[in-house]
This record gives sequence, structure tokens and C-alpha cells, in this order.
Amino acid sequence: MKDDLYSPDPILAQESLEDWVMTKCEDWRDNYQSNYEEKFDEYYRLWRGIWDPADTERKSERSRIISPALQQAVESNVAEMEEATFGRGKWFDISDDVNDKDSEDVQYLRNKLTEDFENTKVRKAVAECLINAAVFGTGVGEIVLEEIKEMAPATEPMMDGQLQAVGVNITDRVVVKLKPVMPQNFLIDPIATSIDDAMGVAIDEFVSPHLVEQLQEQGVYRDVYVGTAASDTNLEPDQDISVYSDDKVRLTKYYGLVPKHMLEDALDDEDEDLGTSDDSSSYVEAIVVIANGGVLLKAEANPYMMQDRPIVAFPWDVVPSMFWGRGVCEKGYNSQKALDTELRARIDALSLTIHPMLAIDATKFPRGAKPEIRPGKTILTNGDPREVLQPFNFGQVGQITFAQAASLQQMVQQATGAVDSAGLSGAVNGEATAAGISMSLGAIIKRHKRTLINFQQSFLIPFVKKAAYRYMQFDPENYPVKDYKFNATSTLGIIAREYEVTQLVQLLQTMKQDSPIYPVLIQSIIDNMNLSNREELIASMQKAQQPNPQAQQAAQATQQAQLAFQESQTAALAAQAAESQARAQKYTVEAQLAPQELEIEKIEAITRNIKEGDADDKAFKQRLEIANVALKEKQVNNQGNQRNANDTTRPKEPNQPSQRSVQGSVQPPRENRGAPRGPRGPNVGPTPQGTQGPSEGPQSL
Repeated sequence: MKDDLYSPDPILAQESLEDWVMTKCEDWRDNYQSNYEEKFDEYYRLWRGIWDPADTERKSERSRIISPALQQAVESNVAEMEEATFGRGKWFDISDDVNDKDSEDVQYLRNKLTEDFENTKVRKAVAECLINAAVFGTGVGEIVLEEIKEMAPATEPMMDGQLQAVGVNITDRVVVKLKPVMPQNFLIDPIATSIDDAMGVAIDEFVSPHLVEQLQEQGVYRDVYVGTAASDTNLEPDQDISVYSDDKVRLTKYYGLVPKHMLEDALDDEDEDLGTSDDSSSYVEAIVVIANGGVLLKAEANPYMMQDRPIVAFPWDVVPSMFWGRGVCEKGYNSQKALDTELRARIDALSLTIHPMLAIDATKFPRGAKPEIRPGKTILTNGDPREVLQPFNFGQVGQITFAQAASLQQMVQQATGAVDSAGLSGAVNGEATAAGISMSLGAIIKRHKRTLINFQQSFLIPFVKKAAYRYMQFDPENYPVKDYKFNATSTLGIIAREYEVTQLVQLLQTMKQDSPIYPVLIQSIIDNMNLSNREELIASMQKAQQPNPQAQQAAQATQQAQLAFQESQTAALAAQAAESQARAQKYTVEAQLAPQELEIEKIEAITRNIKEGDADDKAFKQRLEIANVALKEKQVNNQGNQRNANDTTRPKEPNQPSQRSVQGSVQPPRENRGAPRGPRGPNVGPTPQGTQGPSEGPQSL
């Protein structure tokens, strides 16, 4: 049941592989011719400045002038993309695995790829693809493998080293080249939106017969008779020039899916294996080369290890669900046509207004005379010349056409995003102010960046990947097989770089020269300039910013001395603070001990020189009262001293009388020398009447 379901069509079973491929290619060409060929031809003529009768807008139009506005827009946009991609020399980068600590292999691969790309002129081919994308909307390139002989001068010793033979060393190796493809030479499945989504793609072009013969000798193509092809103007790069119809072969190279049984039938004669592992699929990825529409030169399964197609393409601007993009010529087409019509109408009007003309009365003009005007010509008339001849013109050309032409040119620039130096000040947005120019340039730079990202992701990075994989497969000695990640290294374009330099200069004017950001801004400005010695200037600035070892040591010594001086000052201040704190503690202790000392002095003052008897008792009471008064006065003085000790800002008060003055002020009463003495000493005074006498005994304290 499965065999019946997937059995090939009997009609297809009888069809050969080359017939199947050519049928597909013819259908795809019909679709291209009916939808795109006429428009692309007109875009090409507008870009080249070639006039064609089909480009006229009026039947009475005589002028053939074509404005260069669209040409300038194409060249400006392409130059911006080239500068952004190749302006700094390094236009791609390779990153290794994170776990791989050795980066020498990545650096070697990057340098080797850069060297091979320079030898095969990849930059020139990429620039041509950019021009095709700007004019037609899509840039297409074919990745071609070519076996070359590398020659290097060398010397070889002879006769035991006595002589040296000078010659060359020849090495056979495989190189990868990029070949730009014009849109009329490229065929793709009309439903597809990209190279990988299409059933297949084909390159249909004329080549020289010797190229086919050389590949036949190398065994790349089958050794069959090819012959020459008939001329076809649809495949020529420029369809307005004379076609060379001799000695050329129409070569059709198909890359894509083909029926598996057809490829097997085509390989039966060569005894080759398909080399595919998927046996359940009815289609297989293959490469088929056909000459002159029917001679099979090559048929094989895809030989590349990544099973990719050797075609890269990108649209200038993406058109949703379409393979063909929108280029610069399509953007500015309507404005360019209106500008050309305005200029041609003005030139035609000038031909009627500036050239001298005469109105002649035919009844008074001699028969057979030529009615023409030139300097020194004699005109015969039958009557008064003032009545027969009358100068005549069709009026004057309106001056408004100048303003209209300028406005249309601004429309072309607005549509394409191209700005020239003449129209930068006022034609960008109609205002010549710095803010207006800055805003307009910002919008233009964003449009360029959008196209740049599209170019990198769709064309540049896929090309670098496919080229590296082919070098790994066919030249493993120079290119080790590893898994690398490729990145595009792009910079700002010319307009964006000048715009950024202007902003950096304005920012630089707001800073002082001693600011740490000042040299960084200077380096950024130099880095964005297109100077021949840019790297030398940046290296000199970086070297100047590095500190001098001797000056650095002197600065360190000065800093250490300053730190030591600050530490000594801090220690002195700390010692003074400690001394003040100790003094305050001393005053606090003395204040706490003062009441006890007063009690002791009070007791000493009271008990000093006290004898037994009534007089001593009276004297004791008197001393006790005096001591209490002195004690209270001392306490008040001590409290004042304590407040003064705590408040260092108050002036010192005079010292209060000491305790000795209190003791000195308490004098015993005079003795009555004639009075009798009691048992404890002399009496203070005579015994008052009515009081207790000495017989009653001494009184206790």
C-alpha cells in the first residue's frame, strides 16, 4: 500500500532530470517577467541615467534629461552601508565556546579568514550586492568554490649550499569566492520568501565556453558536447547595448530539491551514490548543472557537510510575505518621475521662449525665400518690412518651476533617506536650526541602521558561516573543524559618525579640562573620525594617561607624610581630651570627698581646747553653732566650685575662706584667772545664781 501511495507519476517517470529542472526554471522566469522585469529595467535606467521612449510622460515631451537625484540617493545609501560594514577594517568576529579557555584557535581562524577574503576580493563583491539591493530591492550572491594554485617566491640551496636557486613554490588549494547575481539571472520559487524556504533556486546566465571546457578537463562536469547558445537579451546585464551572440554558453545551475528517482536515474551512468540517509523522502537536496537548456553537465546530491545551499540574499527593505524587497529606486520612483517631468517641461518651454521667432505675412513674402533667421541674413519683402515681419514669442517661463523642482528634489531625499552636503542645512526638514537638523539626522540614521541590521543577519553572517564551513570541509589543514559562532562587527556610518562627533564636541564644551571624563571624550571623538593615523593618536593618548612611576612614587610618599601628620595631630588632640577628662574626674572625686572632710574638720573644731566644766559646755554649744554656719557656707562654696569646674567658659571666682580661718575665728572665751577652777579646769565664768553648782558633778556632753 505504501509503495502504491508514493509511486511516481508515469509521466514524470519518463521525464529526465534536466527536463524537470528546465520546466521549473521556465515557469519561474515567466513569473519574474510578468511581475518584476519591466519595473527592474526602469529602475536600472533611472539609476544609470539612460533615457528610453517608454519613460516619457507626455507625447509632446522632447527633452530627455534625467535628474541625478535618484542616482545620488542610491550612491549615498550604499556608501553609508559600506562605511558602516568595512570602515574599521574588521567586519566580522568569531566567538568560541565558553568552556574553551584557549582563544588562540579563534584568533587564528579570524585572521586566516580575513586574509583569504582579502585575496578573493570579497569586499568588492559585497559592495556590488549592496548596489543591486539598493537598485532592485534584493541583493543576491553565489558562493563559489574554486581550486587555485598559490605561488610564493622561494629559494632552494644547490651544490651543497654554494648556490641558491630562485623560484616559486606552487600549492594547490580551494578558495571560496562570492559572485554577485543580477535579478534577471536569478530564479526562485514564486511562493518562497527566503532561500531556505524555496523548493529550489537557479542561476541562469551566459558564460564563456572555455570555463566549461576547463571544468570538464578537471572532471567537475561531464565530458559531453556543449556547443553554443542562442542569444537572449533577457539574460544580459544591460539590455540597451548590442548583444554579443557568439562563443557563449547558457549555463543553468539549480540548487534545491529534485525527485529522488530522477536523480538516481541520472547517476546510474556514473555509478555514483546519493549519499543521503533519509530513504523515506521522495525528494533529495541536489545540485544540477545544465548547459544550453538540455545538456546535463552535473547532477549530484548536496556535497556540503552542512547541507546548505550556496546562495545568500537579503532585501534592502522587507516586503511582507515576499522574497523581492523594496530598494532605494522604488522608494524614490514617483518623486523622481515627477522631477524629471518638471525639468523636461521647463526645457521644452525654454525652447519656445528664448529662441527668436518671426511672424511673417505670407502674402507679402517673396516666393521661394527661406523663412529663417541668422546673423547677417538679408530678408526680402514685398512692402514695408515693419508690416511684413513681426518678432514673436510664446511668453515667459514661470519662475515657480524653480521652487517646484527644489521641492521635488527634497521629496526624493525624504523618500530615500539620502542627504547630501548641499541639502543638509535646509532640505532635511525645512529648518536650518541645529535642533531641526539633529532631529532629522536622527531619523535618517535610524533608517540606515535598520537596513544595516537586515543586511548583517540575512547576508553577511550567513556568507561568513557558509564560507568557513566550506574551508573546514575542503581545506582542513588550514581550518580546523570546530563549532564556532560568527558575529558581524559593524560601526556607525559616515553620517551617523559625524552626527555623534558633533554631539561629543557639544558635550566637551560643558566640561573642564581637569575633569576625568575629558580625555575619554577626546578619545571618542578621535575614534569616530576618519583619520589615517587614528590608531596612533589613540595609542599616544592612552600612553599619556598612564602615570609616571617616579611621579607616582613621589605622590605616594607625599601622601604617606600627610597621613602621618594627620595621625600625629589626631594623637595630640586625643591626649588633650584624655587630660581634660582626667582633670574632670579629679574634680568630681574632690567634690565627693569634700563633705567628709568638712565633717572631720567640724569635729576637730568642736572638740579642740574643750575642758570640763560649765564654761566649756557653754563654749561647746557656741562653737557648735558657729561650726554649723561655717559648714553651710563651705557647702555653698563647694557647690559653686563644682559648677565652675564643669563649666570651663565661666571665669574663676575668688577662693572662699578655708577651714583654718573658721578654726581661727572660733576663739575660747577669756579665762577668769581669779575664779576658782572646777574639776575639768577653769570655769567659764562665775556660777550664775539659781543654777546647779559644781557639787552636782560634771555635765556630760
